Amino acid sequence: MLPLVTMETLLRAKCFWRLAIPGSVRELHKDYRIVPPQNFSNYESIKQEFKLETPEYFNFAKDILDQWTNMEKAGKRPSNPAFWWINGNGEEVRWSFEELGSLSRKFANILTEACALKRGDRVIVILPRIPEWWLANVACLRTGTVLIPGTTQLTQRDILYRLQSSKAKCIITDEVLAPAVDAVASKCENLHSKLIVSQKPKDGWGNLKEMMKQASDNHTCVKTKHDEMMAIYFTSGTSGTPKMTGHTHSSFGLGLSVNGRFWLDLTPSDVIWNTSDTGWAKSAWSSVFSPWIQGACVFAHYLPRFEPTSIFQTLSEFPITVFCSAPTAYRMLIQNDMTSYKFKSLKHCVSAGEPINPEVTEQWRNRTGLDIYEGYGQTETVLICGNFKGMKIKSGSMGKPSPAFDVKILDINGNVLPPGEEGDIGIQVLPNRPLGLFAHYIDNPTKTASTLRGNFYITGDRGYMDEDGYFWFVARSDDIILSSGYRIGPFEVESALIEHPAVAEAAVVSSPDPIRGEVVKAFIVLSHDYKSHDQEQLKKEIQEHVKKITAPYKYPRKVEFIQELPKTISGKIKRNELRKKEWEMI
Repeated sequence: MLPLVTMETLLRAKCFWRLAIPGSVRELHKDYRIVPPQNFSNYESIKQEFKLETPEYFNFAKDILDQWTNMEKAGKRPSNPAFWWINGNGEEVRWSFEELGSLSRKFANILTEACALKRGDRVIVILPRIPEWWLANVACLRTGTVLIPGTTQLTQRDILYRLQSSKAKCIITDEVLAPAVDAVASKCENLHSKLIVSQKPKDGWGNLKEMMKQASDNHTCVKTKHDEMMAIYFTSGTSGTPKMTGHTHSSFGLGLSVNGRFWLDLTPSDVIWNTSDTGWAKSAWSSVFSPWIQGACVFAHYLPRFEPTSIFQTLSEFPITVFCSAPTAYRMLIQNDMTSYKFKSLKHCVSAGEPINPEVTEQWRNRTGLDIYEGYGQTETVLICGNFKGMKIKSGSMGKPSPAFDVKILDINGNVLPPGEEGDIGIQVLPNRPLGLFAHYIDNPTKTASTLRGNFYITGDRGYMDEDGYFWFVARSDDIILSSGYRIGPFEVESALIEHPAVAEAAVVSSPDPIRGEVVKAFIVLSHDYKSHDQEQLKKEIQEHVKKITAPYKYPRKVEFIQELPKTISGKIKRNELRKKEWEMI
């Protein structure tokens, strides 16, 4: 059964589950930590019985967060904080749900009174991992304004693009990016309010810290319909200009229930640390909605840059039970010495954002005794497929479909393909559109329509399903390499490459060839110990290594050693940029 407090909260939010969770936890390898799942043990029964009713009205702040406050006051929730923040310099913030509610209501009053924002107005928030970012999220929920997060790595040009595209009326940022906003503000006719998080005043900006001191915490949350627009997330732009993805109050506020309960395996006693940048939908997934739906504590560490030593120290010193990070981060972590660190509280590790290489998961397991449970989803969705604690993990697989979605592999005509055949990954959306799917691409009906094929939403990713119902990622549709009649996905080749000790990172793309049409080309960042080696000899050695690991026709016939791979500001490899340079040369 659901824990009592979670069930009461979800019922108050008119969110009803029909779950059966019998069965036993699989026995792990004798060297692993045996950490049984808290919410999951039988995939088939959960998949069949899962049901989530959508109420006519729903607001996450009122129907989830405020209900946890009530449970907290009644002594029906552990004394775990709702929010726990550190900055590495000794500063620390801990809020209960009651304190989160009071502070977010003050922020809400600033938005409606000082900024004169109305329900439906759009607010861009570009802040690092500081407590005000979380308050801004909840304040927008309370006021019915539409949150648009942005990463602090945005350039002046990026900010202009987002302000003009979204027609945002308010922007909230810090003193680092305020000058970039001022430089473009005159070109943004809709922008009329600017809030800054700073100890110092700045002309033309409302100082949020000072305003919070004066604001009242008496605020009535708006009554929002479940399908009203709640937030707009810009995609990471791996294949073109970033798109504005619109999510409703229910698509994330209720839809992410499946993430928090089944994939993250959270309870009110857990502390989850998600390292995602605040500008991406993954922060909504694992730093806001999923944890707080379950009444868990959101842990945050203000890290201007990713530092493995700081990550290890934090996992050692704080009672973090669930760790969520991108594959790029795990790749960086395993390249460092971890022997002097003990993660005593840690019991669950997850990864999402791009496929994680089996070599990385194996090394992490060898060093920590814990598996990495990969999840697959998009800005447009909640969890599509996942490896769930208590379920057998097949290394390299995305796991099985989320209980929330009916996921299939499709051909070009929308027909469902049998196991073992590669095709497009799709989610059934007709006749009933599932919760957890975005509403549409804002101001782009053509792009929205292009995602539909028959009764399915097409993710744009290629994959296949095996005989056991596990899904395997092949590539983004436009990343597939066609060589001498063979179809080659870059991820498999990249995974083989990084098993070689000389390879720190790798990206694989198609390259023109007069005989084969296309061949596999690998761009490789060398490990530190191999940078001085003879590159021609190293190239041959790596090519032979790949031939042994995977099918020989997939080996990279071309290899180029580079200092760093081009990546989006979310850390995903920009294969399209590498591919474009290859083909521009002909």
